[in-house]
Amino acid sequence: LELLHGELTGEIIGAFFDVYNELGYGFFEAVYQRALPLALAARGIGCEREVPLTVRFRGAVVGEYRADLVVEKTVIVESKVAEKILPAHEMQLLNYLKATGITVGLVLNFGPRATFRRLLLSSPQAGSAVIRSSSA
Repeated sequence: LELLHGELTGEIIGAFFDVYNELGYGFFEAVYQRALPLALAARGIGCEREVPLTVRFRGAVVGEYRADLVVEKTVIVESKVAEKILPAHEMQLLNYLKATGITVGLVLNFGPRATFRRLLLSSPQAGSAVIRSSSA
C-alpha cells in the first residue's frame, strides 16, 4: 500500500519525533512550531510557517485562519500540545484541507505522549477524510 505523499509525511513525522525526543513534553505550542521547521530543514525539506488561509462562502470571505505549517506546498501540519488528539483537532485540519485544496495533512501532538494523525481529504466537496493514527 503506497500512501499519497507517503515519503514526505514520513520525513515530517520523523522530524516531529526528533523535536519531541530532544525537547520533551511541556513547552507551549509556539516552541514546537518554531523547532519543527529547523528539524525539517536539517532533512532538506522546505516549509512555510503561519500560512494564511481564506474561507469563502458564495464568493465572500467569511473567515481567515493561519495554518501552522505548509510543507513543500503539499502537506498541511497542525501542531498541538494536548492530553490527546481530539476530533475537534482533526476537524480543524480537515477544514484547512478543504479551504486550500491540499489533500494531505498531519496533526502532530506534542503532549504527554507523542501522537499524530494523518488525514487524507478523499472528497473535497463532501469533506470526507481517511484518518490514520499512531503514537510513540
